[in-house]
Amino acid sequence: MDLIDDDPRPNPLEVPREGDNAHDFTVSELSGAIKRMLEGEFGRIRVRGEVGRVVLARTGHLYFDIKDDRSVIAAVSWKGQVARMTIRPEEGMEVIASGRLTTYGPQSKYQLQVDNVEPAGAGALMAMLEARKKALAAEGLFDSARKKSIPFLPQVIGVITSPTGAVIRDILHRLADRFPRRVIVWPVAVQGEHCPADVVRAIEGFNALAPDGPVPRPDVLIVARGGGSIEDLWGFNDEAVVRAAAASRIPLISAVGHETDTTLIDHAADLRAPTPTAAAELAVPVRADLLAHVATLGARMHRSGTSAVQLRAQRTRDLGRALPRPEALLATPVQWLDRVSDAFAGSLRALAQHKALELQRAAGGLRPGVLRAPLDRRADALERIAGRLAPALRAGLARKSDRLEATRLPPSLLLRHLTRATDQLSALARMHHSLGYPQTLARGFAVLRGEDGHLLTTAAAARRETPFTVEMRDGTFEAVPLGSPAPKARKKPADPGPDQGSLF
Repeated sequence: MDLIDDDPRPNPLEVPREGDNAHDFTVSELSGAIKRMLEGEFGRIRVRGEVGRVVLARTGHLYFDIKDDRSVIAAVSWKGQVARMTIRPEEGMEVIASGRLTTYGPQSKYQLQVDNVEPAGAGALMAMLEARKKALAAEGLFDSARKKSIPFLPQVIGVITSPTGAVIRDILHRLADRFPRRVIVWPVAVQGEHCPADVVRAIEGFNALAPDGPVPRPDVLIVARGGGSIEDLWGFNDEAVVRAAAASRIPLISAVGHETDTTLIDHAADLRAPTPTAAAELAVPVRADLLAHVATLGARMHRSGTSAVQLRAQRTRDLGRALPRPEALLATPVQWLDRVSDAFAGSLRALAQHKALELQRAAGGLRPGVLRAPLDRRADALERIAGRLAPALRAGLARKSDRLEATRLPPSLLLRHLTRATDQLSALARMHHSLGYPQTLARGFAVLRGEDGHLLTTAAAARRETPFTVEMRDGTFEAVPLGSPAPKARKKPADPGPDQGSLF
C-alpha cells in the first residue's frame, strides 16, 4: 500500500533519481528547510567549550564564539537573555552554554542561541598563556630596568606590519599630521602559522642593518596589528617573538590589537601603545607644538634681554646722579695748571740764562790744539764708516727696490684708489666750504674779539672789553657797548729795544 504524502512541498533532503525532474529551490526555501531540520532535530542542547571572541553590540545583544582545539561554533544571546545571565561569558573562560541550535540565513551559517552560561574552568589557551608569561617573567625579559627610552625625534622609523592592511595607512597618516619622518616597512604576516617567524626575522633584520649602510637603520621600531580575537593575536604570544623583542637593540614600541587586547610582546617591548595610531603619536612629537614652544622661548628671551638692558640703564642713571659734576672734579686741576703755567715763563728764562753761562765757561776753556787730536780720530772713524756705508746703502736700496717691485700695484688699481681719494677730498672740501668760518659770516653772523684777539662769547665779557673788534664778511671795526664810557686810547706795546732778543 503506497503512502500518500500530504505535504505538497518537495523534500529538500531527498536525492532525485536519475531521470526525475528535480525541483528548483530558491535560496530562501533551502535556507528555511535547513533551519526547520536543525531546530527539529536538536532542540535544546548544552555545549562545553572555551569562549573565544566576545562582542557586545550597541543594541545590547552579545555575540561570542565557543571552541575547542578543532572547531568553533558561533553563539548569540539576545538582550533580554543577557540581562538574565548571572555569569557573562569572557574570553578564555571554559563554559557550558545552554540554548537552541538555529541558523542565520543571511550569512548561511548555523549558530547557538544561548540563554544560560555556566563556568566550567579556565580556558586551555589562557592557562597556557599565563604559564608562558610567568616563565618569561622569571627570566627577567619583562623587567622595566632593561627597557630603553624612545628617542625624542627619530629620523627613521621601522614599521613591522602587514603592508595591505589599514594599520600602515593609519600610522603613515598620523606621522604626516604630527611630524613627517622617513618610514621603512618590513611586511609580515600578522596572523597564522607564518606570523611568529616573520616578526622575528623583521626585528632581527632591522637590528642587523648598518648605521651608515644603503638602507638606513631605524631609530625606533613599531610592531603593529589591528584588533582581533585571541586566536588572531596568538602569533604575538609566541616565545620566539617575545625573546626577539626583548633582545632588540633598537627601541621597540608594541601596538598589537586595541586597548583591551594584551599580548606577551607588550610586556617585552620598551613601550606599549594601545593602538597603532597611538604608537605613531608616541614615536614623534607634534611639529606645530615644537614651533610654538620655540617661538615662546624666543619671545621670553627677547623680553628678558630688553628688561635687563632697561634695568641696567636705569641703574646707571641712578648711580650717575650720585657722582659729582665734571666742573667740580676739574676745578682743582685747572687752578693748579694756571699757577704752574704762570711760573713756567720765568723758570724757562732763568734756565736759559744758566745754560748760556755754562756754555760760555765751557767755551772759554777750549783751545784749538786740544780739540785737534780727537777731531782727527773722529774724522778717520767717520771715513771708515763712510766707506762701508755706501755699499750698504746700495744693497739696502736694491732690496727696497725689489720689494717695491713685488708690491707695486697695477696702474688701474692705483688709478682707482686715486679716484676714490680725490672724490673723498672733494666731498670734504665742499663740506668745509659750506660749514666753514667765512661762509658763516656771509650768512649775516659776526665775530667779537677782545683786545688781545680772544673770542667774546657772552654779553658780560663784551661789557668788560671797551672797545672790542667786530669782524664781518667784508671787514672789521671797533665798537663799544651801549651806555659804556668813551673808550680810552689803546697803548702801543713798548719797543723791546735792539738789544732785547727772543728767548726762542
